[in-house]
Formats: sequence, C-alpha cells, structure tokens
Amino acid sequence: MPSGRDLANLAYGALAVVDTALAGARPTSKRLRRFTKPLLMPALMSAFIAATPGRQDALRRCTRSAQVFSWGGDVALLGSSRRAFLAGVGSFAAAHVAYTVGFATERRSSGAAGPGTATAVAGWLVLTPVIANAAGRRDPALRIPVAGYATLLCAMFAASTRLDPALPVAARRRVVLGTSLFLVSDTVLAAHKFLRSEPDRRLEVLVMATYTAGQWLIANGVARAGVARTSA
Repeated sequence: MPSGRDLANLAYGALAVVDTALAGARPTSKRLRRFTKPLLMPALMSAFIAATPGRQDALRRCTRSAQVFSWGGDVALLGSSRRAFLAGVGSFAAAHVAYTVGFATERRSSGAAGPGTATAVAGWLVLTPVIANAAGRRDPALRIPVAGYATLLCAMFAASTRLDPALPVAARRRVVLGTSLFLVSDTVLAAHKFLRSEPDRRLEVLVMATYTAGQWLIANGVARAGVARTSA
C-alpha cells in the first residue's frame, strides 16, 4: 500500500503535468489553472514533510518556508496586473532568500569558490542588465524589482553549489539540478514576458515544466541529505 509520502509525490506529479499542459492551452482552458496551480506547493510540502519526519534542522525549516513563499508566488502570478506581478516577484524573492539561508547553513567550511559560483556571477552579469532594462522599457516601476530578483535568484543558485561535501553526492546533485532548473524557468519566464511581443505557448510550457521539476528536485535533495545524516 502506498505511503502518505508516495501519495503526496504522486499528487504533486499529476498536478505538475496537468498544470504544465494547461499553461500551453487555449485561454479558455487556462482558467482551470486557478484550481491546479495553487495546489502544487501544498502537495509538494505534504510530500516533503512526510519525507523528513522529526527533523528540526535549519535546512528543513528554510526549505519549508521557501515552499510557502513559492505558493504565494504561484497564486499571485495567476493575476495579470502589475500589482499581482510585483506580489509574485516579492513572494518568490522571499523564497530564494529562504533557500539561500538554508543552503548556507550546510555550506562547505572552506575552499575557493568553485565553478558554480563563477557560473552564478556570469549569469548575473548577463541576465540582470538585459532583463531589468527590458522590464524597465515595459514599465519603469519594474526595473529595480526585477534586477533585485535576478540577483537573489543567482545568489540562491550559487549557494546551492557550495553545499558541504559531507552531504551525500546524490542529495547535493539533486539540489543543484533543482536550482539550475529554477534559474532556467525564471530566465525563460522573464524573456517571454519582457522580450517577446506575442505570447508563445511552448515557452509557457517550458517555464512550468522546469519550475515544477526544479522545486521537486530541491525538496527531494534536501530530504535525502537529512535522512543520510540521521542514519550516520
């Protein structure tokens, strides 16, 4: 009989597939996302909580907080107004801060910055001015929030690449792959919103596919890291 964790993972997977498909659907069908998208993070949180029973470490707490803030971002971005967009950006920015703080509590104690940090810096140098300027051309009020968001996103990715080598390799790889997909998702979303004149359903599907996969990989990696340490 499937466990509660297995059922929650199945629910999240099913919701992710349906919501991703709806992201590329016709406008009339997209209305169904008001039901599917707000359920994504609660399903993932249920699976994560079931996979980390009894853990009270900072990484687990920060991951749960990031999932809550991500839920707020998912709900806010269902709207189409500037206020809704800024609310979504703010909520996801808080999620990235929570993830960054959590990763920092498990960072390697010493050593020079690795290729992950260099990649994050390079991405920030390229991504931030392009996206911030494009957003500013659409709406001057968006330039600074978008630049700040891109900075936090790249910092979150960089922090994920500096996890303690004592953690299991599989756990660390899943976390980094998850943050990488999150970075891809938000980059594609920004390009779609600010650099294109017409919507592209294929890009909308790509945004949700990489986002939902990235969130699951982060949660799964954090859960695996804790289980390994508990059993050590």
